[in-house]
Amino acid sequence: MNNPIGIFDSGVGGLTVAREVFKLLPQEDVVYFGDVGRYPYGGRSKDIITKFTNQDILFLLEHKVKFIICACNSASSVALDDISGNYEIPIIGVIKPGAIAAIEKTRNDRIGVIGTVATINSNAYARIIHKERPDIKVFSLACPLFVPLAEEGYIEKKATYLIAQDYLQTMRDVNIDTLILGCTHYPLLKNVIEDVMGDSVTLIDSGEETAREAYKILMEKSMINSAASQQPVPEGEHKFFVSDVPEKFTQVASRFLGRPVDRVTRVDISGY
Repeated sequence: MNNPIGIFDSGVGGLTVAREVFKLLPQEDVVYFGDVGRYPYGGRSKDIITKFTNQDILFLLEHKVKFIICACNSASSVALDDISGNYEIPIIGVIKPGAIAAIEKTRNDRIGVIGTVATINSNAYARIIHKERPDIKVFSLACPLFVPLAEEGYIEKKATYLIAQDYLQTMRDVNIDTLILGCTHYPLLKNVIEDVMGDSVTLIDSGEETAREAYKILMEKSMINSAASQQPVPEGEHKFFVSDVPEKFTQVASRFLGRPVDRVTRVDISGY
């Protein structure tokens, strides 16, 4: 099936998920929507997040997507379970793949989760982990400053390292051996977080795990783009849409994807 994959997020963070999809499924066309005009979703009511999530999905469906990834932790934790069954195509979020990967990796049954305040308050990662393994201890910590640091490109700055040391000391103190990066911005700071946590802690990148889950489902359902059988595998076409200020998105997007983003189209998402 050669229809595109749809990916949406409340902002630019979901581009780290898109980056992993580009790596794992290079032949696939991708339509990305960033709802930057209404960012962030966290902190809003469940009804509003559900409304926004439905609108994002309807926009992607207009582009005839065959599969949708909700790359927003807030939408994944608050709305996705309730509405994904309303649509005929597969829709996955970023939380369950990361949680399951952490369960598989932990050796001492002590898992840490870092994320935005909204994601941590939702307790979504802990709920999934405890549903599968009630005996695992989960330690959750909000690290709100990581998002602006990632967006502003403060990736290797000394200030970023000092902030990470301050935030993550709590996780070091409770002797976790696995840490979930529970925000799509955080993979940009992976090197800093690894340095602070040390070699004994395995980091779980929810973007990587979500891309693997997408690949698995597309294979199982025979939905992989037929171009995958060609040698060399041709690169898919990627389209980017936002609900506000394309210029700012373009600047940040190149940093998140590690490649230039030449064209971004603004759309009126309120019409969906």
